[in-house]
Amino acid sequence: MRDPLARAAYDRAAMPAALRVIHPAPALAVIVLTAALGAILLIQAGLPLDERWLLTIASVAGSQVFTGPTNDLVDRTRDAAAARHEKPIVSGRLSPSAALWIASGGLALQLAASLQLGTLPLLLGVAATASAAAYNLFLSRTPLSPLPYLVSFGLLPLWVAAGVGQPLERVLPAVPLAAIFATAAHLANTLRDWEGDAATGSRSLAQVLGRRRARLAAVALATLGGAGGGVALLTGEAGVPSLLLGAGGFVALAAGSTDERRLWYAMLLAAVAWTAAWALSTP
Repeated sequence: MRDPLARAAYDRAAMPAALRVIHPAPALAVIVLTAALGAILLIQAGLPLDERWLLTIASVAGSQVFTGPTNDLVDRTRDAAAARHEKPIVSGRLSPSAALWIASGGLALQLAASLQLGTLPLLLGVAATASAAAYNLFLSRTPLSPLPYLVSFGLLPLWVAAGVGQPLERVLPAVPLAAIFATAAHLANTLRDWEGDAATGSRSLAQVLGRRRARLAAVALATLGGAGGGVALLTGEAGVPSLLLGAGGFVALAAGSTDERRLWYAMLLAAVAWTAAWALSTP
């Protein structure tokens, strides 16, 4: 956004900088998925949505509040070089110290909530957040960039199950599906910042693969993850609403596959639709 007039218009219309630095779209998607998965597990076990469910959501939300500002803090020099004035720190709408306080508050929320859930949820949450921090600090600019996504999102179903007090084996099938879909989302996300990343010397997996192959890989992996969830729906008790939501996820993915900037948002919509389909098919 190099045009000063365009930037001024953006600043007037943009959401508060303290909210934007959290990366609200992916953060909200992760929180919604966490709430849905926790609810599914409790309902299937014949249990009410209780304090553990709320604490689990708070813990995951805290990790998201920590991760977004940390990413912008680490990348602020590269973001400035790429003229990413939509970033609150680069635009001057949020100071680095304020972003650090927000990140610290998120981490404090995660740890405070996790400590009340027990040792296993605490350790799983710390491992997932440490993986995200490793991505922000150095892995995002290397060919190993998908690895933290595989780890953090692969751990998420286990973290949620442990948080709500359910056996981990109940969510084991979701672990590879979450990891596959998260890798696809990572590739789609890097496509949105392709030029800026290339200009600042990033060697993420998407840059190594090349633009076209990275987009194809993102769509293929997302489709694979969705297909795995579809098989689970068809072998369960899926009704018409579940099937429509499942199909809607594929429609969103197909629509986004033609545009690099829409693909990532299409994946968020698909993930929420598929999770809702699973929730509705829960007996």
